[in-house]
Amino acid sequence: MATPLNSDHSVSFSEPRGFAATFKSDLKETFFPDDPFGRFRDEDRPRRRLKKAVEYFVPIFGWLPRYNFRLFRFDLLAGITIASLAIPQGISYAKLANIPPIIGLYSSFVPPLIYAVFGDSKHLAVGTVAACSLLIAETIGKAASPESDPALYLHLVFTATFVTGIFQTLLGFLRLGILVDFLSHSTITGFMGGTATLICLQQLKGIFGMKHFTTKTDIISVVHAIIKYRHEWRWESAVVGIIFLIFLQFTRYIRQKRPKLFWVSAMAPMVVVVVGCVFAYLIHGPEHGIQTVGKLKKGINPLSIHYLNFDSKYLPAVLKTGLITGLISLAEGIAIGRSFAIINNAQVDGNKEMIAFGFMNIVGSCTSCYLTTGPFSKTAVNYSAGARTAMSNVVMACCMALTLLFLAPLFSYTPLVALSAIIMSAMFGLINYSEIIHLFKVDKFDFFICAAAFSGVVFISMTVGLMLSVGLGLLRALLYVARPATCKLGKIQNSILYRDTEQYPGATVIPGVMVLQLGSPIFFANGNYIRERILRWIRDEEANSESEGGVIEHVLLDLTGVSTIDVTGIETLTEVQRTLYSKGVKMAIVNPRLRVMERFIQSHFIDKIGKENFFLSVEDAVEACQFSLHKSKQNGDVTSEPHSTITSL
Repeated sequence: MATPLNSDHSVSFSEPRGFAATFKSDLKETFFPDDPFGRFRDEDRPRRRLKKAVEYFVPIFGWLPRYNFRLFRFDLLAGITIASLAIPQGISYAKLANIPPIIGLYSSFVPPLIYAVFGDSKHLAVGTVAACSLLIAETIGKAASPESDPALYLHLVFTATFVTGIFQTLLGFLRLGILVDFLSHSTITGFMGGTATLICLQQLKGIFGMKHFTTKTDIISVVHAIIKYRHEWRWESAVVGIIFLIFLQFTRYIRQKRPKLFWVSAMAPMVVVVVGCVFAYLIHGPEHGIQTVGKLKKGINPLSIHYLNFDSKYLPAVLKTGLITGLISLAEGIAIGRSFAIINNAQVDGNKEMIAFGFMNIVGSCTSCYLTTGPFSKTAVNYSAGARTAMSNVVMACCMALTLLFLAPLFSYTPLVALSAIIMSAMFGLINYSEIIHLFKVDKFDFFICAAAFSGVVFISMTVGLMLSVGLGLLRALLYVARPATCKLGKIQNSILYRDTEQYPGATVIPGVMVLQLGSPIFFANGNYIRERILRWIRDEEANSESEGGVIEHVLLDLTGVSTIDVTGIETLTEVQRTLYSKGVKMAIVNPRLRVMERFIQSHFIDKIGKENFFLSVEDAVEACQFSLHKSKQNGDVTSEPHSTITSL
């Protein structure tokens, strides 16, 4: 073949790296993309290297030495604010999980202290979440009844929390944060919306003051239970619940209209609890159909490590609960932490967050706590209140300790209808209508994934809804891989750029030369498709060329977007080369990346088509093709024997 005009632009055919070097590179990019060890590797003095390593792996040592009273003023206010929100939320979500309300208060004391030491986010506020609370009740409730055997049920909840902590810690240490990415934004949106819908319906039990209800979570069972036990409805409870709900929604409206008045909405749940306690105490609530929480004992968290139950009879339910809630809480907590970090141009290390969440759930399970993460509502309040560091979590923990030591019995008069109103008000904010509409407008498949998660949760179960949505997401990813995008390139006028002719209809197609771009790894799953797609491009182009009086003589495959290739992929290109050669079409390869070029050298693919058929850019390859066409016309051999194929991949 003719020499390219810009022969000084040569492709590198350097010796491939060894297995150890490539394996190390792959390992680093997969598990250590942020290169954590590079932060302190260059330090000459061992003491400074050790200091930086400790600061990296235990973040509190990084910010605490620089902490001052000015920062503490902000964290003190934020900590007190989120503590006022944590008390009613803790009691409410514990009720949602069918465990004693005091466990919800315990869960806002120990875990925040652990997170303050190991957490990487400055604004994340630790606490329990509604979705995981309901999921725990659904899954553990199938193995042990919270009504007939509450002690066993509670012990299994502690055990599931311990499993969650171990799972999250292992993910963090093994740098497997990539697993959380399988819970896409559309999946989380649909799952949260479906869960919020179910939770709102379940709270009708508390709003109407009912004593009996279903343990199932699908919407049909919930609605059936509401109708079945309608003789238990108490109008007194319903009136109080509606009043509380209107008040809570009004404070949320004020926060939306006046963001600076965020504290009004943050304090509203505590106001509802206090007013409800006084009201229930004065009128003797239980006598008028307004049920209360019941006795809450004073004292900080007792140890619960001896309650962990790994009996094989209950282990499947415990493992299932621990793994699923672990993934969901990680996805929610990390996403929320990163969202607020981006606002301040900061970064949050997902793997360190996993370790922090894991540690606080491990320690929490041993100190009478159940699953905790970073809930959106509490974190938003923490950020709005001006939190500067994780010290706000320490302040919240101290407030919770004082509450547990001195004030816990006062909350025993809390009406269940008040807790139901608090939960329903919080759930309304999790049904993100605008985001669902946005998904429908932007990407119908993403909307379908969101709808699958929502429908699965609402009509079947939370686990099925989540798995269905994740399965559809994986199916979509497989379709992207198995059916990668290819496009024909044309030259943008007055430039050396080659772009997709479908996107840029004005791009010029070079007569006799077809430039194709592949944008995906080439391997066994898509090899056949790529071969057939390339040949179809050529057939279509030949049909158009015949009507216009032209013939395709060169095919250039631009491989800039191909990150890697396996043996099957190389065989695919070899077959394409043979087919084109039999048709008298030359094939050339453009800009293969390092990993692809190494595979070409190791498989001797380069020897089959020749080094002269590799080019650094599409422009160089086109110039070489035009030179070859011009020379062929001069020699009069346009219709002679088949030429060697030019492959630009």
